[in-house]
Amino acid sequence: MSSSPASPPANPDLDAMLAQALGKDAAGPAATAEGVPEEAPVDPAQQRCGYVAIVGKPNVGKSTLLNALVGQKVSITSRKAQTTRHRITGIRTLGSTQFVFVDTPGFQTRHGNALNRALNKTVLGAVNDVDLILFVVEAGHFNLADAKALSMLPANVPAMLVANKFDLVHRRGDLAPWLRSMQERHPFAEFVPMSAKASKDIERLFGICEKYLPQQPWMHDPDDLTDRSERFMAAEMVREKLFRLTGDELPYTSTVIIDKFEEEGSLKRIAATIVVEREGHKGMVIGEKGEKLKRIGTEARQELEKLWDCKVFLELWVKVRSGWADDDARVRSFGYE
Repeated sequence: MSSSPASPPANPDLDAMLAQALGKDAAGPAATAEGVPEEAPVDPAQQRCGYVAIVGKPNVGKSTLLNALVGQKVSITSRKAQTTRHRITGIRTLGSTQFVFVDTPGFQTRHGNALNRALNKTVLGAVNDVDLILFVVEAGHFNLADAKALSMLPANVPAMLVANKFDLVHRRGDLAPWLRSMQERHPFAEFVPMSAKASKDIERLFGICEKYLPQQPWMHDPDDLTDRSERFMAAEMVREKLFRLTGDELPYTSTVIIDKFEEEGSLKRIAATIVVEREGHKGMVIGEKGEKLKRIGTEARQELEKLWDCKVFLELWVKVRSGWADDDARVRSFGYE
């Protein structure tokens, strides 16, 4: 087929991108940014810093990628689509470069309610205000939901195609025609076949991203992992356990509100309300004899204690607020932009 008259015209630049992406040593060497040890002192005049948006359809692995890049869990994950609802910022400082990653909600196409309008507004705001976009898609796959997310990418911001789950592709050569077709859909700056679960791929991604970030002072302390508050992280951890432990039975519109957040020495006292839309959903969350709610609280508390390295007392309640996801005012009052 490749030698027939119907073959696409030669494109040396694209051929070079494909060779680099699919070459024998595609995984590349493991190295921190600029090859500088993390503990080495950095001349402020040599610092780089910039925003990198992580974009894609719902449930494609964006939050898993962010957590791997930061080196610690800052964005919640679950098999349930539409888990991420906010612009989550993860920070990683390597050598002279500070990467500020922005995990966005998956672009919503199934429902037109107030909640999804707010989520899409968050995505659109993020992609137009960064130095680089990582467009995440499952290697070898592309569907309508991917296309909807891809259509949001601005023409003036460089974008990389992150072909995730590359480890599941049996023959690298099979991916070349797919990558060519993706380049016809959008002028990607680079292809990065990888697995978000492979440390060597994560390290290689830092080196690729670095050259796109401007030379300027760091925006955050080098030890910072996120710019989100502890109060926000508490709500997110409870929401993750809620979705993980209720499965597909509970509609994605359920949310979590922090009612109290107090610190007493090395102890944090938190009271939170899980908001559901129907009385029947309340029963799902509480479970028989309160066992489901107790487990949600226990697992969330353990995650928070690990994150903050302190003791946490967590108290959970469940309330019904019918139709909140269709109410613009209530969506805003629950913290959605």
